[in-house]
Amino acid sequence: MVTDQQVRRLMKQLSEQQPLSIAAAKAGMDEKTARKYRDAGLLPSQMEMPHTWRTRPDPFAEVWDELATALAINPGLQAKTLFADMQRRYPGRFNDGQLRTLQRRIKVWRATEGPPKEVFFPQVHSPGVLGQSDFTHMGSLHITVAGQPFDHLLYHFMLTYSNWETGMICFSESFESLSTGLQQALWELGGVPCQHQTDRLTAATPPQPRQRRFTVRYEALLRHYGLEGRLIQAARPNENGDIEQRHHRLKQALEQALLLRGSRDFADRAAYAGFLRQLFAQLNAGRQDRLAEEQMRLRSLPSQRLDPSKRWQVKVGPSSTIRVAHNVYSVDSRLIGETLEVRLHGEHLELWYACRCIETLPRLRGESQALIQYRHLIHWLVRKPGAFENYRYRAALFPSSRFRMAYDALRRHHPPRQADREYLAILRLAAYHSERPVEQALDAVLTQADPFTSDTIEARLHAPAAPAHNQDIAIGPVDLTVYDRLLEGAI
Repeated sequence: MVTDQQVRRLMKQLSEQQPLSIAAAKAGMDEKTARKYRDAGLLPSQMEMPHTWRTRPDPFAEVWDELATALAINPGLQAKTLFADMQRRYPGRFNDGQLRTLQRRIKVWRATEGPPKEVFFPQVHSPGVLGQSDFTHMGSLHITVAGQPFDHLLYHFMLTYSNWETGMICFSESFESLSTGLQQALWELGGVPCQHQTDRLTAATPPQPRQRRFTVRYEALLRHYGLEGRLIQAARPNENGDIEQRHHRLKQALEQALLLRGSRDFADRAAYAGFLRQLFAQLNAGRQDRLAEEQMRLRSLPSQRLDPSKRWQVKVGPSSTIRVAHNVYSVDSRLIGETLEVRLHGEHLELWYACRCIETLPRLRGESQALIQYRHLIHWLVRKPGAFENYRYRAALFPSSRFRMAYDALRRHHPPRQADREYLAILRLAAYHSERPVEQALDAVLTQADPFTSDTIEARLHAPAAPAHNQDIAIGPVDLTVYDRLLEGAI
């Protein structure tokens, strides 16, 4: 078979006025073959006929009209589904090895006769115009804090022109998290772009978007910073593509940084947050030139941040609890019947009464949960011990496993009513003293397996601490020759 290289050598020899026979010999081909390529003036690869014919009969020729009709009605049908249907309808006619043939045939149909595919149009970004943000789940990185899984989200903000980015740890896609994260990003950036785009978060869009485009609170946030809000279409995350891609790149970079660190565990949340800040600084280090272009066009920040909290007026019920955002929280029983102002933040809520903050509670995640603190209720529980047995939130009245074990031991040695009274008395000791010394006293009595009461625990709390006995430790002289014998193989 003559190659393109041989024909090129032939043409070179002919251009040097060599006879055809000599040029053919030097090119390594027959003189007749050389004459054919000389007259054609084409390379062998240019003279090949395109392969447009089938080498074997089409096994689907007779049923293709049925398949094409099914694809025209439902273009999303997969070749494997249609092939299995053909095998059921025509037993023994099609073998499994013909699936690939049908897949190629359907692929050609989709490209030539199928419905048009969605087109993605590259966008040109201008400096200082657009910032995008979104929440992303971080569970795939398996971060732990103090050895415990740290289930969290990251509020992620970026400028589409320079790709400058930052983020904030959060635990829900609430408006409080959105507001806090966006404001933190803008103040860290030192300016405000013209537009802010996010996906259709419930924190930003109302349940019925036909009535209004944004929620009242999100509109107020945009107005405070002079931002123009932009939304993507429903079920079109590609329209928020820059930040979606940055989610992927950020997680890749974080995964590599964790591998270099050698551990995914952090001592506390502050250590993890510091690790993220350092990573963002490294990622942004190579974007300073384009960031400088953006900063020249950013608008000034307002004089102060907008309070991201949501406020309620809540009346404390007779059970000494309040209901906030579909969750129940206990408060001090002295507040029963009073109206509190609750300021709900992303991760905590503040209780205000008489123009001052009287307590701060951690915000519960999700709905239909309860945060009951026994210190709020113990004063009246010891007066009404009968309410303990069927109390709806009784599980919250066991601060630790030691208290639960103590209650079970009291139930074994005392009648149920007396056991409840004794346990509540022990719980009152923990409220008025401290949980730690009460737990230590419980450890001591639980190891003895003898009956005990609240008086036993109280007596241990007030007992003088045993003096520590200093023990003299004698350390003999060190014989270093042991190491020499070890190295010599004598040991």
